[in-house]
Amino acid sequence: MALLLCIEAGTDIGSVALAKNDRLLSLRESCESRQHAQNLAVYVEEILRENDLDAKDLDAVAVGMGPGSYTGLRICVSLAKGICYGAGIPLIAVGSLEALTRVALEDYEAGILNVDDISDAILLPMIDARRMEVYTQLFDAQGQPLTEVSAEVVDAGSFSTWRAKGPFVIFGSGAAKCADVLSDAVLVHVAPSARGLARLAQTAFDGGDFADLAYFEPFYLKDFVVTTSRKKLF
Repeated sequence: MALLLCIEAGTDIGSVALAKNDRLLSLRESCESRQHAQNLAVYVEEILRENDLDAKDLDAVAVGMGPGSYTGLRICVSLAKGICYGAGIPLIAVGSLEALTRVALEDYEAGILNVDDISDAILLPMIDARRMEVYTQLFDAQGQPLTEVSAEVVDAGSFSTWRAKGPFVIFGSGAAKCADVLSDAVLVHVAPSARGLARLAQTAFDGGDFADLAYFEPFYLKDFVVTTSRKKLF
């Protein structure tokens, strides 16, 4: 019976959830990406307090490991590591695209996903990576990965082999900009959420699949590039 704190902040959405045996107990989230450093810590404190818990009562902390925003991932992982170090509990790393797919499947199970039937669908979560590039990975209708995580510049020929196999469902922060290019795809609204980590984290916990607390780093997929501002400061 694992009590898990889940944190996801690889996009504009910052989210914290508490789950027990993959059942959601509490959830806090916002879309203020510039406030992740402040909001996430507050959400953790609020969730622990409302459930009358201390960090040491947790069995582990699960974190969305990316890919996604460099800054958001750094904040998310740093907070998770700090809690784990202080409480002496393990860290669980969950792929953010897999967690996003889990949110889509849970929304479908709840009847709130705007699609009639995904039983034979190919699922394509997309995290925006600027311009027409996205971080993505293909999944089947059970949430099992069909490809590795990749950065893709999307055009009309992208994913053509998979699109021919049946319903092709796209979602996530990078999906809307690709909908016109992938004209045969079904676009549905699914937002990243820490609740998507819960079931995956429970499976990892049961299998003893923990990240190395000292050396774990987020999965950025691409190197962080510092750009020079075009604004004249002086």
